[in-house]
Amino acid sequence: MAEPKADIALIGLAVMGQNLILNMDSKGFVVCAYNRTVEKVEHFLANEAKGTKVIGAKSLEDMVQKLKKPRKVMLLVKAGSAVDEFVKKLLPLLEKGDIIIDGGNSQYTDTQRWCKELSSTGILYIGMGVSGGEDGARYGPSLMPGGHPDAWPAVKPIFQAICAKVNDEPCCDWVGEDGAGHFVKMVHNGIEYGDMQLICEVYHFMKDILNLHQRDIAKVFDEWGKGELDSFLIDITADILNFRDTDGQYLLPKIRDAAGQKGTGKWTVNSALEYGVPVTLIGEAVFARCLSALKYERCAASKTLSTATVKFEGDKDEFIQYLQRALYASKVISYAQGFMLLREAAQVNNWHLNYGSIALMWRGGCIIRSAFLGNIKEAFTKNPTLTNLLLDPYFSKHVSASQMSLRRVVSQAALCGVPVPTLSAALAFFDGYRSSVLPANLLQAQRDYFGAHTYELLNKPGEFRHTNWTGHGGNVSASTYNK
Repeated sequence: MAEPKADIALIGLAVMGQNLILNMDSKGFVVCAYNRTVEKVEHFLANEAKGTKVIGAKSLEDMVQKLKKPRKVMLLVKAGSAVDEFVKKLLPLLEKGDIIIDGGNSQYTDTQRWCKELSSTGILYIGMGVSGGEDGARYGPSLMPGGHPDAWPAVKPIFQAICAKVNDEPCCDWVGEDGAGHFVKMVHNGIEYGDMQLICEVYHFMKDILNLHQRDIAKVFDEWGKGELDSFLIDITADILNFRDTDGQYLLPKIRDAAGQKGTGKWTVNSALEYGVPVTLIGEAVFARCLSALKYERCAASKTLSTATVKFEGDKDEFIQYLQRALYASKVISYAQGFMLLREAAQVNNWHLNYGSIALMWRGGCIIRSAFLGNIKEAFTKNPTLTNLLLDPYFSKHVSASQMSLRRVVSQAALCGVPVPTLSAALAFFDGYRSSVLPANLLQAQRDYFGAHTYELLNKPGEFRHTNWTGHGGNVSASTYNK
């Protein structure tokens, strides 16, 4: 039997898998490529990987035999049943100390399950979020590994070599136990949903309220990309707005306005509900995609339901400045909600998350790459126990200074009949979070009135009581609950 020479194996030769293999090869690692369809391995070796040190495998057994110990096998296959199938096939071929890495968009609960199931075997499991798209996979992705901590020293040299760098700092670090890596990636994707929807609403505002020409909207986004809103999504929005079809016309107006989704945004919202965290902006972004999918119903409703008759009569240049500040404030609020969810999940699952490190990893990720993630890293570095980004002096100052712009944008959109659900959610959360008193006292009274769910008095926190509101009800109360 030949001496094992591969540092790591990668299963799954779609574009992401191929680019990650080529990335690893370029950093000096020997990679063994495997795919369920063996012909795809042969094609990859004869074309994209020609002239590299990449080797192929004709079977899982062949692949395992070519790996140095501890064997490291990375999966880049469809989440769910495909991952489960490969893990089950790998288990009889591996031994104590070997490592399985799931680099797909798996639900964090799946990673938790496998970490628990493999704990008695000695085989180590990692669930790793991978961000950056095809280009990132080839030249530097953001990597978010979590799982069994004993696996980290063995994979750290590989992953920190191939990942993106910010000021020479690797955008890859150990996230935490069991499903922490995939949970962090899930929240990353949820924030991506929010960022994209916020940009779409600002575009909609400029197009249908300010009535700007598309070339002028493109110029606005191009200019914003040079300042505090600098981000990948702002940059590509300017490119999309400037792009012309083969007939010379702008392509964007020809694209059907019904958005798709793969589920990670929905997972974020479901987790927010499970953990009782008000991640409202991402929730509205997910529902905005659901509403957009009702294209035929919306077309029918547009002929029946009346619209607002208010027309914009203000200074357009001034309102573009309002939009810029409103977008910045809303993005900060979205990230604040995302980190609230991370903190709550970490407490429940006993994950030891480093939020400054997470901000650095996200900054290296292609999709939500954003300049102010550096400020987020600094905020958590200065104060690791920071409960909310809005309480950090830097962000508190900037969001407070931008709140009137956000109010002007949301109110003008409402008057003109243009929907801005995520901008509105950002403002509602800001006003709710800064309020020392909310009308939940009435809500608690209502719950106690119709369901005897009890309430607390301000001067007696922790003591739950029930009132016989009608005079003919009973004195027995239902069980209390907080979420």
